[in-house]
Amino acid sequence: MTYSDKYLKTILQRTKCVAVVGVSMNPVRPSYYVARYLNLKGYRVIPVNPGHAGKVLFGETVIASLSEVNAPVDMVDIFRRSEAVPPIVDEALQCFPDLKTIWMQIGVEHAEAAAKAEARGVDVIQNRCPKIEYQRLFGELRMGGFATGVISSKL
Repeated sequence: MTYSDKYLKTILQRTKCVAVVGVSMNPVRPSYYVARYLNLKGYRVIPVNPGHAGKVLFGETVIASLSEVNAPVDMVDIFRRSEAVPPIVDEALQCFPDLKTIWMQIGVEHAEAAAKAEARGVDVIQNRCPKIEYQRLFGELRMGGFATGVISSKL
């Protein structure tokens, strides 16, 4: 899929609350550090994972399913295998009438589920990472793609 930078930037700027489906409690897992990054950037991150329900992550209680969310959600970020996407999209469309975006992580794609969401007026991003796109579009990536945080006297 090809998405314009303007389109991706618009999505990232309008989003305030993200439900992250499949989030891990393990800090070395991509779902953990992407959710943590989004939280640090000011997004409200609602962690969704039935295996960790009741635990607290980034100041929010982990919930088992999207149907338990009691806040307006702008984006559902999916960290699950592609074949697990359709019921997640169905639940998101049912639970959040004002949902703006379904975002499928790198390696996650499902054409039929995407078409269903798009038919309801929801923007869909597939096979991309919001952390990487945020860093790229808002000037946080350095040469080589890393935000090293190292101060150097080299020009």
